[in-house]
Formats: sequence, structure tokens, C-alpha cells
Amino acid sequence: MMTTQEKLERKQRAIEGKPNGPGSNTEHEGKTMTGAQAIIASLEAEGVDTIFGYPGGQAIKIYDALYDSKKIHHVLARHEQGAAHMADGYARATGKVGVVLVTSGPGATNTVTGIATAYMDSVPMVIITGQVTRGVIGTDAFQEADIVGITMPVVKHSFLLQSTDDLTKTFREAFYIASTGRPGPVLIDVPSDLSGSEMVFHYPDSVSIPSYRPTYKGNARQVRQAVQLIQGSTRPLIYAGGGIVASHACAELTELAERISAPVVTSLMGKGAMRCSNPLNLGPVGMHGSKYANMAVTECDLLIAVGARFSDRVTGKVSEFAPHAKVIHIDIDPAEIGKIIDPAVPIVGDARVVLAAINERLAKVDAKPVGEAWTQEVFSWRERWPFYTDEFKDYPDKIAPEVVLHELSEKLDPEASVVTTEVGQHQMWAHQQIHREHARTFISSGGLGTMGFGFPAAIGAKIGCPEDQVVCIAGDGSFQMNTQEMATAAINGVAVKVLVIDNRALGMVHQWQRLFYHERYSFTELAANPDFVKLADAYGWQARRIEDPAEVDAALDEMLAADGPYLLDVAIPVDQTVYPMVAPGAPIDDIIGALDVTLGGVRVSEKGFGQGGAAAPGAAPAKGGE
Repeated sequence: MMTTQEKLERKQRAIEGKPNGPGSNTEHEGKTMTGAQAIIASLEAEGVDTIFGYPGGQAIKIYDALYDSKKIHHVLARHEQGAAHMADGYARATGKVGVVLVTSGPGATNTVTGIATAYMDSVPMVIITGQVTRGVIGTDAFQEADIVGITMPVVKHSFLLQSTDDLTKTFREAFYIASTGRPGPVLIDVPSDLSGSEMVFHYPDSVSIPSYRPTYKGNARQVRQAVQLIQGSTRPLIYAGGGIVASHACAELTELAERISAPVVTSLMGKGAMRCSNPLNLGPVGMHGSKYANMAVTECDLLIAVGARFSDRVTGKVSEFAPHAKVIHIDIDPAEIGKIIDPAVPIVGDARVVLAAINERLAKVDAKPVGEAWTQEVFSWRERWPFYTDEFKDYPDKIAPEVVLHELSEKLDPEASVVTTEVGQHQMWAHQQIHREHARTFISSGGLGTMGFGFPAAIGAKIGCPEDQVVCIAGDGSFQMNTQEMATAAINGVAVKVLVIDNRALGMVHQWQRLFYHERYSFTELAANPDFVKLADAYGWQARRIEDPAEVDAALDEMLAADGPYLLDVAIPVDQTVYPMVAPGAPIDDIIGALDVTLGGVRVSEKGFGQGGAAAPGAAPAKGGE
């Protein structure tokens, strides 16, 4: 895995518009070659070492040129969506730009969900799609699709190549745009006749796009205003989002929190932005956040939001979100400032740069830790309302997913492991129970909520970080979205581990139907699931299924010790519910199902169940039962 310093150096080169390849841009300089060969040479110039893709007729020339590359490893996915998610996982784990190569028509359209996933979560990717020849574009030629038009809403930028004269400039700009400012996916559509045309290779040493100049340094006046608000606060709280991770601002975030004694709550994308072992880190906030984190938002008098976009899953009812707080909003994307919440102090800039400026000014004015008393109060809430306790079981004789994931967390080396998730109940349990000490070690689809993301993303993460233990936490519904990639892992020797939380249902929707739709389980039951152990065996994986709580410890050890890919199928009750929970549209202090240790470790409901559905098992039980 790249060190933090290496990632910072790579980011700085991207900001300066310089290729990240170690001088490789000069290797092919001045040579005559085909457009396809120039594409591969351009990728080498950018320091690309891995491509995820699937060949086809309109990309065949590019694949033929790739055959001769000694620097780029190609991973053949079994579906283009899988390739896109692998590149995404690779990018999130390493901080590099993920690269996808596919053909035209259905090959290109199969990547759309993966592109949208990366776009929503601000992941740097370059997607190269083959296209029909320029002369037949617009004639409904075989395997033609307007992929530029189709993906327009879900890319940061896109290019349709029209001439080999623009080829290397286009690739230089694509990587620059993808990796600078607010990162995101960039698409390059390459007509196949250009791939076969001859050209002289010249790769730009730098790039300058007058219409695209991201702001990195925050306005000095606004930084001073932010410091004044901090000094006048007694109940400060930091809301950390994925921008902290993207900008490598973890150290600056921690310095600010400790300097002013402010607790920190994190979005799903912000997990790992501060060490979980730091007592100031309150962890998840929002719909399935802790009661103490949500209360901290409700009771704070200053909310410092950094690299976060105030997602509806965090804010709940917007008009009642942080009702007593003035807001400082720091984000590199000016479109996010004021979009959901009007800040008292808006600061457009890179999270790392802006936080460093705030810390420097706080030190200059010898600022005191304004939130010490407040922090102790919040810590008392954390003791009273934990996510889970060893004494409490919703279903005493069944496997509790919270216990499984907590034990997994304890067994993983936080210095050498990456966890990915699919989407659903298991994702929220993982967010609550898996402790992470570093950024880029918890990978999950936040904005789009893409089922089928976590498993191929784990393959990409493992390829990017081969020395790390990589575990995908999946649901039985999500995992079946891209099970064909088990072949990719097996054939490439990618020792990824998959832990399936198996309730034979689309768990999160099933939970909503139970809580809010009077137990009308409309097409959310998966009774016809395959035998996952036999499926794993068919792909050459090792596997095991467990149903008894006594099996959990040994099964986790067996999974983690396995040399190759391994699937652990963990059976849980179909009615197991993710708690705490905020009902859709409710304020985030309207929390149901939180454990209260002062009442003997029971789940409590404060304001009811929102739309009037039946209470779930465990909603307000006596200790240890339903």
C-alpha cells in the first residue's frame, strides 16, 4: 500500500497538472505509432499499473496494443459492471485513478452503474470505451451507443475523440480532471478508426485548462471568521465526510478536534477519517448512527462540516437538523455550499489546506479547548446508549450480526486490512461495528447505494493493496448481483474473503416493510437462494456455512487464515433489525431501538415508529429477549 507521503506527493503532482509516471512519458516520445499504441503509452505515462476491463470488437485494437505492454497488468472481469466496481475499489484503496477499458454498445452501457457509483462518491476514474468508426456514428451501427450522452449526468467530464491530434492531450486532461478538485469519473470514447490511425507520440508534461481551476486555498477572511466562531463556542462538533479522505486531511482533522476539544461524527464516506481508537471519534451519524452522535448534532452550538454534503441519510428532517448550531461548511466543490444547509461561514477549498489554515490561526491566537465540559457530557451519553452490548441479544439462540462483525473487527489488523461492503443491513452493521484506524480502509457505496458493488470493489482493493487482508461484508441479496466475479478472483489468485450475512431476504427493504408497511413483505424474501458453499466450490473457492453462535469464532479464524479466496455464509434471523434507526423524514433525534444501559440494556422507542407500522422484534423488549 502507498504511504501517506506517497499519496500526498501523487496528489500534489495531480494539482500541478503533471503526469504521475516515473519519467515514462519520455520513453515513446517522438515515435510513430497507432492511436491504440498511443493510448497505452499515455496510460504508462500516467503511471497506470492496472486496468480492469472486458474486450470487444471496437476495442480490439486497443487490446492488441495492450498485449505488448510490460508495465500494465490487465484484469479480465466477467462483466463490465464488475470491471467498473473493481477500478472503483482500487482507486478508493490506493488513492490512484482507477482505469476501465471496455468496448462499445452494451460493453459501454454495462459500466453506467459503476460510473454513477463513482460519481456519487467522488472517486477518481478514467473509463475508456471503444466506439464505432467516425463515419457510421449516428447510423445505429452494430453495437453503437451514445455513451457520452448516456453518461453525461454521472461523469465529471467526458470526451469523444475526433482526431489523433487530440489523443494524448485528451488523456492528460482526463487524468488531471479525474484526480483534482472534487475527484470523479471521466469518460473517453474512442472511435475504432482512430485506434488504427498513425500518429507521432508526444505526451504533454503538464496541463492547463482555463475553464477548470479548482480552489484549494480557503478565503483568509472566512478562515478568520471560522476561528472566531470556534472561540465563541462551548459545544463544538465536527462532521467529517469523504472529503477528508480524498484530500488526505486526517492529521489536520485530528489536530483541530484535539485542539478545541470537539467530538467528531462521521458520514459513511468519512469512516476512517479519524482513528476509531481516538475517544473524540463518535462514529456514525444519521439514520443508523448512534443515539449519542445524533444527540451531539442536535445539541451542539457549532457544527464544523468538512468535506461533507449533508446527505439526507445524515440530516433526516433538514429543518430540525442541528437546530441550535451555527454552521461552518468547508468543501472543495462550491456547488455543495448552501445546497442543503445555509452556513454561517462558507469556505470553498481543499479540506487539508483549509483545516491547516484554521489550525495555524488557532495556534497563533493561543485558542483554548472550548469544548472540554461538553465533550465529557457527550462521553456520558456514549456510555449510556451503546450500539450493542454482550449482555443483550435480540435472538439469544441465533447468530447476532453485531457480534460477528465486532469479532471480525477485533481479529483484523487495523494496520494491514481493508473492509468493503455491499449495500443493505449488513452495510450499516459494518459501519457501526467495524473499527478502522486509517482512511481508505473502509470502502462502501454511499451516495448511490449500489448492490453488487462491494465484492468486485474488494477484488480491486486487494489488487491495489496485495499485502493487506481484504474482506467484503455482503448480504445474500447484494452478493448475487455480481457473483460471476468469483471467477475473476479465482483465476487471478486474488485472496479476497467474503462474509455473507445471510437472512434469506432483501434485509433493509424487508425491515422497512415490517416497521412502516404493516408486514406486507412484497417480493423481499429470497427463499430460493443458492447453496453458497456449493457455488463457491464450483468457482474453486473455499467456503463454510454456520448457523450456531458457538461456531463464529473458529469460522472467522478459518476464513482469515485461508490462502485463497474464501466465502463464509453466516445465517441470521430474517427479522433481525438494524438499530438504532431514524424513520425516513424524521429528525435525527427521533431515534428508535437504541439500547439504554440505565434501563437494564433494553431497546427503547422515544417518539414512535413514524408511519405507524408494526413494531419490530426487539423494539422495546425485556432484557435478553423479544
